[in-house]
Formats: sequence, C-alpha cells, structure tokens
Amino acid sequence: LGDICFTTTTIPKMLVNYISGNKEILYISCLAQAFFFSWFAGLDSILLGSMAYDRYMAICAPLHYTMIMTPRLCVLLVAVCWYWACANALTHTVLLTQLSFCGHKEIPHFFCDLGVVIRIACSDTFINDLVIYTMGGLIAIIPFMGILISYFHIFVAVLKIPSAYGKWKAFSTCGSHLTVVCLFYGTIITVYFNPTSTHTVQQDIASAV
Repeated sequence: LGDICFTTTTIPKMLVNYISGNKEILYISCLAQAFFFSWFAGLDSILLGSMAYDRYMAICAPLHYTMIMTPRLCVLLVAVCWYWACANALTHTVLLTQLSFCGHKEIPHFFCDLGVVIRIACSDTFINDLVIYTMGGLIAIIPFMGILISYFHIFVAVLKIPSAYGKWKAFSTCGSHLTVVCLFYGTIITVYFNPTSTHTVQQDIASAV
C-alpha cells in the first residue's frame, strides 16, 4: 500500500502535465504533493526497518517468533510507522508555508520534491535545511541502523547453519528486502544528504526516477 501511494503521489499529475502540455501547478497542490511524497517516503523508510526486525526474529529466534510477533504487535508497528512518517511530513510542509517564492517560479523537477522547492525560495531556508538534516535524518538513520544491526545478527546466525542449502534458503528470504533497502537508502543519501554543490538537479531527477 505504501509503495502504491508513493508513486500515485507524483505520476498522475506528471501525466496530466505531459498530455495537456500545461506544466503549471498551484501553490496549494505543490504543498500537498510535497506533504504526501514526504509522508510515504518516510513510511517506506520505517517499514523497511520493521521488516528487517521481522526477518531477524524469523531467522534468529524462530521458536519465539509467533509469541513475539503477535498480530497486536504488528498492528502497533504499522500504526507507529504511519504516525511517525505523517508527523515528519507535516513538519516539513508547515515550514514550507513560511517561505517566500517571489511570484511565479519554475520547479526544475517533474514533481514538487521537498529539496527542490526549498532551493527556489527567495527567503532564508536555514530552518528548513536544519529540519531536513535532523528530523529527516532520524526517520532515515534510525531505521537504517536497525536494518544493519538486524542483518548483522542474521548473518552470524546463518553462518552457524551447517548445510549449504540451509544457508541459501535463509539468505534467499532476505534477498528482495536487501535489494529494496540498497536502492531506497542509496537514493535518499544521494539526493538529500549530500551538499547541493556536489550534485546537480538533473542528477536528483535521475535518482528520483
């Protein structure tokens, strides 16, 4: 669901602009797009961390898995993910409303990405940048550290499995998750946590695609 919402935030408007030839977007629509994109991006990040914990429990403590990963805990994890991501996105969006844009501006992107919108502002963006590196950093770094710790323990546990088939079977359950983690966090680090002087808008667009 999170991935579907993530793409539908940007694709419909992009297709309308392409078909109609009208590339304008209203200020309120841009804010809404930035909010929902940030929300679902944050949600993906936290859910990936939760999924890593689920795999850790399944491989490292299989006998206790059903007792610990109860339906109630799963619902609680999902609820926390949605709330945390929403609070993060709402904070960024409210701070966007405090910026001045000096009339009509061209957004050098195919959607209202948070970092790109901040770049075209006429007023001081120090607070916005600070919040991206703090709150945005927490919503990316905390789950990422949880993923690293989980997979470290998974790797140690898998090495103790005597048969090669058993090792392959254990690692195969993590392959798709690891692929998504590498693509997702690689893009986030490239686009949002590098100084703007080290990469161009065109590189950001390519990474976003």
